[in-house]
Amino acid sequence: MKWILYDIGGVIEIVDDHSWPTELRVTWSDRFGLKPEEYDARLLAADLPDTTVNAGVEEQHWQGMADALHLSEAEVASMRAELWDAYCGEENTELLDHARSLHGRVGLAILSNSGDGAREEEERRFGLSAVFDPICYSHEQGVLKPDARAFEQALARMNTTADQVLFIDDNPPNVHAAQALGIRALLHSDNTTTIDAIERFLVE
Repeated sequence: MKWILYDIGGVIEIVDDHSWPTELRVTWSDRFGLKPEEYDARLLAADLPDTTVNAGVEEQHWQGMADALHLSEAEVASMRAELWDAYCGEENTELLDHARSLHGRVGLAILSNSGDGAREEEERRFGLSAVFDPICYSHEQGVLKPDARAFEQALARMNTTADQVLFIDDNPPNVHAAQALGIRALLHSDNTTTIDAIERFLVE
């Protein structure tokens, strides 16, 4: 069986992962009367857990943020909501609907760099588990793309080989890493091009 392996942010979700972290940093540092550099220094001193390659650390992360910035519970709750809104962006309805239409024709899976808590948030917003299986998150696998181990773990969970997979991502280093392992890979730029490439892959 052939497989389509999707990234989430910038593919399944309409979001610019390169801009929102900086925008939140500026917003939050300004809100608490700090220069961005002072904000950064406080968080660095707090030694927050790396939520991108560790599961079960989200609460520890936010408690560390609260302690470092002297935040109230209400302020933390507001920041968490803002972060997940920025992180998740909006559903790429056209591409997700196309993926739904492929059930029975091909295996559908996700390989995404992520933060602890992403599975719950994205499931609540987009219902990804009804479309994709497996969903491979970096915070659960313990490794980030473009590390080859991220792709190798995904292939193992799909129980397939590289030549049976089309990988779709909006980040060139991730595309190149997949190709180096023998995975067919497409740099996502627009829905029409991606959908056309998927359909061609399925009839080859």
